[in-house]
Amino acid sequence: MKRSVFDSYVLLIRLEIFLCFGDLRSLHELVRAARVRGRAENVGPIVRDVCHAINLACVFYPKKVLCLQRSVATTLLLRSSGVSAEMVIGAQLLPFRSHAWVEVDGAVVNDKPYMREIYQPLERLGACE
Repeated sequence: MKRSVFDSYVLLIRLEIFLCFGDLRSLHELVRAARVRGRAENVGPIVRDVCHAINLACVFYPKKVLCLQRSVATTLLLRSSGVSAEMVIGAQLLPFRSHAWVEVDGAVVNDKPYMREIYQPLERLGACE
């Protein structure tokens, strides 16, 4: 588990740097191009461990980790672990708010399960096959 938290923390740093020098289009392409490595048999424990590692890394991160950075990191780690994760970007009209979360097999994994009731999905960034 310690290794996963460390990997999560390093990925958050890399994404922070990426966002400083890149733009949202580049981040979008990064997520879109990330492929699922292999195919995990039992995804439940992997999803739980990755989400827990990201949560712990966010606690120790020197800045507040926003939903976009957190969801990109979660998506990339899950895909590298053989889980077909989909990052979803949604919006609420009144008051206007946007939010990002990750779904696996249609279930929200890194946020509250009712996110789809609050935010209308605008885009789903599934893994390239």
